[in-house]
Amino acid sequence: MSEVDIARWRGDLELIVDAARQAGAVALGHFNQSPQVWWKNGGRSPVSAADFAANETLETILRAARPSYGWLSEETDDDAERLSRETLFIVDPIDGTRAFLAGQDLWCVSVAVVYQGRPVAGVLYAPALDELFEASEGGVALKNGTPISVSDAALDAPGRFAIAEDVLMALPDELRHRIERVKHVPSLAYRIAMVADGRLDGTFVKRNSHDWDLAAADLILECAGGQLVDLDKNVLLYNRVQVNHGELCAASPTRLSDFIAGLRALSS
Repeated sequence: MSEVDIARWRGDLELIVDAARQAGAVALGHFNQSPQVWWKNGGRSPVSAADFAANETLETILRAARPSYGWLSEETDDDAERLSRETLFIVDPIDGTRAFLAGQDLWCVSVAVVYQGRPVAGVLYAPALDELFEASEGGVALKNGTPISVSDAALDAPGRFAIAEDVLMALPDELRHRIERVKHVPSLAYRIAMVADGRLDGTFVKRNSHDWDLAAADLILECAGGQLVDLDKNVLLYNRVQVNHGELCAASPTRLSDFIAGLRALSS
């Protein structure tokens, strides 16, 4: 990637960091205030007035600043016109809405710039925790301005994984006994960020995560030295017709192959 491209994505990163902070402040104003809630996806997923307000803030700032970019958000009706755009914003105004509504701190604003199918700038802002994760293509991953990296724990040491208990119990004995399961992390984006900053060695993502859950966290993890891949070790492509994904694994390099081998054994 050229120096011109790297500078462009750094400029985009500055833009989305500012937008995420503003949207986070809007969402925080609704936190623990019992915002109005509706249900979508056949009554399976909550969405609140806070989600819509934060989404409006992001869309107002970002689309005005980059009118040539496409737009994909969990809380905006999808428009196939985005598929014609080489560059677009992919956002989740509140990743972890259930946690938000329950008064838990583990939720974040997720904003990514995606170019030709891959993220080139990404930010996760968790205002209730006062944490900001950011990265741009060609740079390092930062948490509150300090570089972060994935865990370098040896493969034979116990690894901390965010994984459903039923999946853990189905893993081969040799792998299962080297895994310390952590309790559920309600925001998928934040969970991947925990892999990026070394608090987790890895996580398993069940089917049907979406572009907006993943794009920003994917880049932050990559710039921290880790990977988010499918079980064939393919990196993810974004801004496709279908925006959901199959089973995924996020992990540090020392854990990835071992973890994926165990996960693939479940279906063999």
